[in-house]
Amino acid sequence: MDSLITLTAQYLLFPILIAAAATWLFLPRQDKVGLAVQAIVSLVIAVALIQLAAAIHTDPRPFVVDPSVTPLFAHPADNGFPSDHTALGATVALLVMTYRRSLGAVLLVASILVGVARVAAHVHHAQDIVAGVLIAALAVGAAIAVWRWVRPRFTGQTQPRRLSELASM
Repeated sequence: MDSLITLTAQYLLFPILIAAAATWLFLPRQDKVGLAVQAIVSLVIAVALIQLAAAIHTDPRPFVVDPSVTPLFAHPADNGFPSDHTALGATVALLVMTYRRSLGAVLLVASILVGVARVAAHVHHAQDIVAGVLIAALAVGAAIAVWRWVRPRFTGQTQPRRLSELASM
């Protein structure tokens, strides 16, 4: 069982990233640009939020708090708040969800499993995982809002006119 927990905690993130890349490959060109822009913006925001959260709150890892606890794999004894792995996985999953809802939901469950496995491996506490998911949601929400504002200017699309403007013509 420890091997399964370790594999999930350390390596499930890679299939999540591969699935996101495959999704991007099969999107229409306009959506590829949108997903790429949103990915860059959301990852920058997520990294900034992770750094901010870590500066505001310190949560020593379980094996630091209780020396009798042994992590299932080697890990530095640094601040565990928030979970970077969970934040990255959830960010990618939520981005995919905006284009492929079902696949994104599966990837979100997988990213939460990464977090649960990291708790089971004694390298994170539950609050670290919850914070990672919340950071991902904030970052993706902000990126979607930015893209909705930028897209018409970026793609050359014009906003539809209001009915009152059309009537006065």
